[in-house]
Amino acid sequence: MGKRHGKNATANPVYSHSEVQKDNKYSGWGLISNRLGKDSLKDFDCCSLTLQPCRNPVVTPDGYLFDKEAILEYIVRKKLDIARQLKAYEKWRTKTENEEKELKDAERQAQVERFQKTSTKVTTVDTEAKSTQPKPNNFWGMAARNSDALGTAKEKPDAVVRCPVSGKPIKASDFVPVEFTPMISDDKAPLASKSERWMCAVTRDVLTNFTPCAALRTSGNIVTMECVDNLIRKDMVDPTNGKKMTEKDIIPLQRGGSGYAGSGAKLESKISKPSMAVG
Repeated sequence: MGKRHGKNATANPVYSHSEVQKDNKYSGWGLISNRLGKDSLKDFDCCSLTLQPCRNPVVTPDGYLFDKEAILEYIVRKKLDIARQLKAYEKWRTKTENEEKELKDAERQAQVERFQKTSTKVTTVDTEAKSTQPKPNNFWGMAARNSDALGTAKEKPDAVVRCPVSGKPIKASDFVPVEFTPMISDDKAPLASKSERWMCAVTRDVLTNFTPCAALRTSGNIVTMECVDNLIRKDMVDPTNGKKMTEKDIIPLQRGGSGYAGSGAKLESKISKPSMAVG
């Protein structure tokens, strides 16, 4: 039996994939996925925070590009936020420790009072009578034991500033200043409005979203990975200034994506909604 319904859609028991996707979209159930287009992904030369062309580009050791002003502002803001969180945590921890101390002191005092009352009852009759009475609830003892859970109610904030993209620890000294080489053209239009505005600093090949590139730490120039593999790795010398290089001086850039599967970016968005069980 085919998967398409006939003119009378209710007569065919087949539930096609397109119908499932459509029903999930409007009913709020199941997994909804959608392929992102070119307009949903940043250009390779844009800041990973502002999504705008970098005025003063820097790159992290993992190859994420940022505008220097934007990423430094992010680090300062995160440090202030971390300081506030740590201050609130220390205040909460001090209060919790004081409450636990008060509960333990009250429990010890209650034990002393019970011992003193018991030691004054020396007659057998009083002892037997007391043994038949129900024991009072030890409120302070239970509170002290329950207070152990207070220590796990709040976790200490992470005091490390992390990259907003990779989640790895970052600091200002990690950033490598880079420079894009403008395309040689007679076109007088603003650089930001051009679709092809940068080229490899060595081979002069055009750089696009789907061109694998790398930053050279020794000079800050941006070159294609083809240039790295075919030229630079042969003698490990920066062609733009003649400096000796190591593998750590080659930083592959993380691309923003072009809308094509080969761009290296995640081009599919997914939303997980509650699943409706079929009995």
